[in-house]
Amino acid sequence: MNITLKGKRALIGGSSRGIGLAIAQQLAASGASVTLMARNESKLKKLVADLPVEAHEQEHRYLVADFTNFEAFKDIITSYFEGTSVDILINNTQGPKAGTSLEKEINDYQEAFDVLFKSVVFTTQLALDHMKKQHWGRIINVASVSVKEPLSYLVLSNTIRAAVVTWGKSLATEVAPYQITVNNILTGYFDTERLSELNKKKAEQLGIPVSEVKNHMITQVPMKRIGDPMEYGYLVTFIASDRASYITGTNIPIDGGLLKSM
Repeated sequence: MNITLKGKRALIGGSSRGIGLAIAQQLAASGASVTLMARNESKLKKLVADLPVEAHEQEHRYLVADFTNFEAFKDIITSYFEGTSVDILINNTQGPKAGTSLEKEINDYQEAFDVLFKSVVFTTQLALDHMKKQHWGRIINVASVSVKEPLSYLVLSNTIRAAVVTWGKSLATEVAPYQITVNNILTGYFDTERLSELNKKKAEQLGIPVSEVKNHMITQVPMKRIGDPMEYGYLVTFIASDRASYITGTNIPIDGGLLKSM
């Protein structure tokens, strides 16, 4: 099966590292023109220059935006869509700080809501205009397995990403007549900087080596390994392609079998 995204434009949030970057690299390798979106401009410049170019009409770009400042983000993303449109939108934001229900204050939930939910909904609303006009579009929300089986130390992510997933399901029904698909990917354990940061904090709290935390994590995964971010990119590329035109409103786990629930 040959997958090509030639002629498609993609905007990928949180794409200066980890899963977001792996998605961008694979979409670019499949022929899409990619816009990276993150906070670090110097890093984005280098990453854009290194993205694969498979067709002469491909044009890769970057957009400097900080999801943690919603009002500033609104202005930046609105200006971006005034000058362009996208066919593929990857809603991926940085994860909120770890912590339990008893550790978090009400303001922590508001901040997480702005980062994980409001920025996603606002960006999607802007992207939909073009998608509806052309009767084609792909909206892919990067979520977590924790929306089905909450992780006690990630209460903010559990809570707000669950809202994103149910919103995505509702949206999928409404935009389906326009041949726009909306899917949520439930992320398991992947070898990323974010996972390393979480493991380090957990190790400090428990007073054990980071390697012990990671090894315990691996034992929980039936495949007995942590995922490679490029594997994530392969899944997203398929969901973004014409080959997945009848897949919408789904929650797709990519977790090596970690989820125990149906």
